[in-house]
Amino acid sequence: MSTATDALRTAFSKADMKRDMGLTTPTDIIRYDNICYGTDTKWQMLDVYRPQRSEGQKLPVIISVHGGGWVYGDKELYQYYCMNLATRGFAVVNFTYRLAPDFKFPSSLEDTNLVVQWVLVHGDDYGFDLDYIFGVGDSAGAHILGLYAAVCTNPDYAAEYDFTVPKGFTFTALCLNCGQYHFDKADQLDAQTKGLMADLLPNRGTDEELMRISLDRYVTGRFPQTFLMTCSGDFLKEQAGFLSEQLNIMNVPFEYHFYGTAEHILGHVFHLDIRNDMAKKCNDTECTFFKGFLPAAKTPMPAC
Repeated sequence: MSTATDALRTAFSKADMKRDMGLTTPTDIIRYDNICYGTDTKWQMLDVYRPQRSEGQKLPVIISVHGGGWVYGDKELYQYYCMNLATRGFAVVNFTYRLAPDFKFPSSLEDTNLVVQWVLVHGDDYGFDLDYIFGVGDSAGAHILGLYAAVCTNPDYAAEYDFTVPKGFTFTALCLNCGQYHFDKADQLDAQTKGLMADLLPNRGTDEELMRISLDRYVTGRFPQTFLMTCSGDFLKEQAGFLSEQLNIMNVPFEYHFYGTAEHILGHVFHLDIRNDMAKKCNDTECTFFKGFLPAAKTPMPAC
């Protein structure tokens, strides 16, 4: 394990503990916890959250892909954020995936594919409206989600992987938050990114590997409509430009949202802090973006 991975885990863990201290499950949420979607009962686990007032209804689905630099994180660290999304009228699937350096790329993509397969099989069991499956991801999770969406919509890119996505599946729309979408050549990476890539990629981050995981190279006109978000204090904010340029070239409809100012700095993945007023505004706007794809009769009830 690189020093970059060790430092990231220490820093992120401290910040996440502070962010979620004192939070509890909302009284209006039904949760189904610790469901195994694969064969590994440590890593391949998920939760489902639904608003209680929607009992008996089929709800549009949000699949959340957590961040953490490809080396950190799990569903427990995203439970309050995901339950907060569920209060807005969605069934939210929150899952843990296999992390580097113990598991190399594309393990996280394989696990995302297993979750999608699980959702498609269990629609009746958990009240999923399978006509509307959305994806949210932040930081490394936005990268993983974006790559998976590219696999689903770009047959040439899909051919580079051993797993097979469900036939005809694509997300209805995506929200990609504070993500990484482009990689420079290995000799141009900063020390932290180089260390993380050495832990993530089988050959420790060759130019060929970095090209293969640069999402902006694989977006086609079939890529899902996207809500692209960054903020004033996001250390990855320049990454949004790489993806927005390719979305424009391929005529993929998208919305670009920038939160915060030079005077009011909002940090990387600020939207996960559900007690933050700007996070509430951002999450409201993202869920409104998703609701725009629903027919009026299927629009979820607003949050109480």
